[in-house]
Amino acid sequence: MRTTLTSLSSRFLLAGALVSIVSCGSMVGPSSQNSPPSEQTLSSGEATVQLARVGFRATALAALRQPLTSARQGLAVFWHRPREIVAGNLPLELIPEEPTPFAPGTPEFERLLDEKGFPKTHYGRLKWLMDGPGFFKELDRQIAGAQQSIHAQFYIFDNDEIAVRYADKLKARSHEVNVKILYDDFGTLTSHLSSPRTPSTDGFAPPADMHHYLKDGSDVEVRLCLNPWLVADHTKLVIIDSRTAILGGMNIGREYYSEWHDLMVRVEGPVVGKLAEEFSRSWRQNGRFGDFAMLAPARHYTPPPRAEGDIPLRILKTESGHTRHEILDASLLAIRGAKKRIYIENPYFASDEIVSALRFALRRGVDVRVILAAEGDSAIMDAGNISTARTLIQEGAKLYRYPKMAHLKVMVCDDWATMGSANLDFLSMRINRELNIAFSDKAEVEKLVGLVFRPDFAKSKRMKLEDTESAIAPLAEVLADQL
Repeated sequence: MRTTLTSLSSRFLLAGALVSIVSCGSMVGPSSQNSPPSEQTLSSGEATVQLARVGFRATALAALRQPLTSARQGLAVFWHRPREIVAGNLPLELIPEEPTPFAPGTPEFERLLDEKGFPKTHYGRLKWLMDGPGFFKELDRQIAGAQQSIHAQFYIFDNDEIAVRYADKLKARSHEVNVKILYDDFGTLTSHLSSPRTPSTDGFAPPADMHHYLKDGSDVEVRLCLNPWLVADHTKLVIIDSRTAILGGMNIGREYYSEWHDLMVRVEGPVVGKLAEEFSRSWRQNGRFGDFAMLAPARHYTPPPRAEGDIPLRILKTESGHTRHEILDASLLAIRGAKKRIYIENPYFASDEIVSALRFALRRGVDVRVILAAEGDSAIMDAGNISTARTLIQEGAKLYRYPKMAHLKVMVCDDWATMGSANLDFLSMRINRELNIAFSDKAEVEKLVGLVFRPDFAKSKRMKLEDTESAIAPLAEVLADQL
């Protein structure tokens, strides 16, 4: 973000002092994205044992099973973290903009994405699932109606009452259909160390080990996404019978069920075949043979037939071990080509590259509006959001605070939109594994604007420059860049 040359050197010194802590991924890393700081649900002894197990799996077991992935991710971490400190603290004027020649949402823009090597589009149709009632009602329907398989991947499979309820549903169906559950090892454990903000029923005792609970008395297959270098798999994806997919920002737990504002989307049509392949790839890589399982031919899924209402959808990913930063790169192209509007709703906004591109868009006269959460779940990221908000308000952007935790990850640039699991922070843009979809269908983009942005602008309070005054914001911004 913008800074004077005088303050630049001091920030470099501060960042240098911090890099030894954050370059290996602090304990604040993945967990800060999803777990509210509240009372602990595991005893100190249970927590110590679980942390030791996760530490062993993230180091020794990951090195044994995933030597190539671990090496690649290590190189990515040690390249991108120092790079972010340097690039994120250069004056904006020293970073030239690369304008996009075509407006996002146009056929020319989609052809540009094809020419630059982004994943090809596949047809599908969307149904938006707003908040806990929208997602979990649909999940209930899909679990009950599955005929062959339920394959689900989450960053967090919590151990609260809601998570236990859905574990029990999956366990019951596992005797009839193939059920595979994949979740992030570190993300899930850290969520187990805290309670939801709303109390559980008297007498409820959370399982100490959700892996064991899911498998106990069932035919559920469970695998953990390992965390070499504390790189997380932040993906949320459910595949039913290889014909229906659900993806977005929500995990399994009470926060998502009833406490937070969030968004998922149901996807049907040919694109589900590609999403099923994404799950299959993650499942194989996180099995007993790890990277070595990837030497076998990948399974290809027969895509569901195209139907009326299908639109072109593009699957975008972040995967540092394979140098895939498609979510960031596509977002930057869209921002740099926007002519009319850029609407963003995201809980963690600390990407200097996105902020820099937005500043140039504001100077071109683009209407830039950003919704942040008034009450986040990470003090560091909240303070980082304040720093981002101050920078953008000074350039003329409209910043809003949603009245509670808003966990949506949505961006609209003219007539192009993207949504999914990715936050607008360094981890989601450069390090963690993330999954988004993007599309340029004007009618579907307007439907998304009407569902998300118009009501949320109305519910949110417009921020003023004085709302962004904070003594710790500059320090928090440096930390947030790394977290």
